Amino acid sequence: MLEGSMTQGAGRESDVWHGAGAVGAGTTGTGPTITGPVGAGPAGAAHAHPGPPPPPPPMPPGPAPHGGAAAVPGAPGHPGVEPHPDGYTPTQRDLPVIGAGASPTPTLVDSPSPVPGPPEEQGPLYVVGDVHGYLDELRAALSDQGLIDAEDHWTGGNTRLWFLGDFTDRGPDGIGVIDLVMQLSAEAAAAGGYCKALMGNHELLLIGAKRFGDTPVNSGAGTASFQAAWLLNGGQHSDMERLQDHHVQWMSRLDAMALADDHLLVHSDTTAYLEYGSSIPDVNDAVTEALTHHDADETWDLFRKFTKRFAFRDEGGAMAARELLDTYGGRRIVHGHSPIPYLLGEVGSEDGGDGAPAVHGPHVYADSLAVAMDGGVTMAGKLLVAPLPLS
Repeated sequence: MLEGSMTQGAGRESDVWHGAGAVGAGTTGTGPTITGPVGAGPAGAAHAHPGPPPPPPPMPPGPAPHGGAAAVPGAPGHPGVEPHPDGYTPTQRDLPVIGAGASPTPTLVDSPSPVPGPPEEQGPLYVVGDVHGYLDELRAALSDQGLIDAEDHWTGGNTRLWFLGDFTDRGPDGIGVIDLVMQLSAEAAAAGGYCKALMGNHELLLIGAKRFGDTPVNSGAGTASFQAAWLLNGGQHSDMERLQDHHVQWMSRLDAMALADDHLLVHSDTTAYLEYGSSIPDVNDAVTEALTHHDADETWDLFRKFTKRFAFRDEGGAMAARELLDTYGGRRIVHGHSPIPYLLGEVGSEDGGDGAPAVHGPHVYADSLAVAMDGGVTMAGKLLVAPLPLS
């Protein structure tokens, strides 16, 4: 296996808001035309005759009338009203026309500011281990936790769900898995929760196979290619045939790591993340930036580093876990990548074989600083979906 030879080895979408164009002075909109700037000096000043003004008439007793334009409630800077986002000016049909009258300025009463309610309570946190194309097993595991219904629609309400990566390869329907995760991301957000995903080494492998095919790369162990590595690591021709550009774009924007409720979520049980930055945003930005270069060797280097494993398993494992936690935050690392039977040394490879030991749940180790979530579905194990913190 290639992965075993390498030292035993989803922004991101950005929401772009487009506001309506502002309706400026003298511009025809759905409301009446505003003929002068709001808050200008005395009305009619724009029509003053040239030359010295005539002497002012005697003022009658009592308060002098005030000319000028009344401020429009809701305009930027008006007290008690939140300014509108840049680039957005609502047009009302009953806006007053600011003209040359000398009527007194009306007294404007500020509306009371709304009292903010309590923040919405966050829902429970769940994580999903490696899926590797086993769509039916994923559907069953999510249904058992009450997160989807019989038609695969989100029923988790405000639950927060994280996938730890590796959606494709080895199993029969990797593209079906990606489609389901993308669908649940939209449905969970609409329900007040979320469904998010991290990038696994098999996402990097599939992106590389799609983009670079048989292009030779410097593998460190002789010339190789993404196509050869993808096939060696369980690549399915049916997945490649159904892989679309939007799938590749989605995978290439996935975060490499995240922090949720003091849990540091990563795909791989490796310290290679430290090579990409000293904060979670730095690491995520560095990985995303590298993939935008469309460089085969650079993508291969990412794949090679995130294929490493067992950093937290043996002597010094707790120290390695502590280094990641001290750098990126959190009290416990939660990872996928290394199947639990393989991590425990109970099978000789990631593919396992007949007689693979049963997996009943996540594996806590490294002085309780690490949690392994890959239940070994590729070796007749279990696809794990578990709530955090572990009880």
